[in-house]
Amino acid sequence: MSSMPETGDALLRVLTALANPHRLRVLGALAGGRQYVSRLARELGISRPLLHMHLQRLEAAGLVTGTLETGEDGKLMKYFEVTEFTLRLSPAVIAAAVPTLSDRPGEDR
Repeated sequence: MSSMPETGDALLRVLTALANPHRLRVLGALAGGRQYVSRLARELGISRPLLHMHLQRLEAAGLVTGTLETGEDGKLMKYFEVTEFTLRLSPAVIAAAVPTLSDRPGEDR
């Protein structure tokens, strides 16, 4: 994702992903460069399963990308890095996104 999300649903995914302190910490840690999951979990002081859940949300929102690589010892390691993005919100951007939302008023998510 290099610019604003194109639909209201995509905008909601980005805003929801950013509305969590753990995910903000993940983005902050990855801003320094790509890291593999185990190292990132140790750096942030959270479990790998919890980190994976947050990384899945960030990846679904287009804010990070993950790649599976084979280490020197033959073990598979999942690396994540931040996707360059710019997020600009204004009343006009929100108004343009509203017609593309799939949720209707009164519906549960």
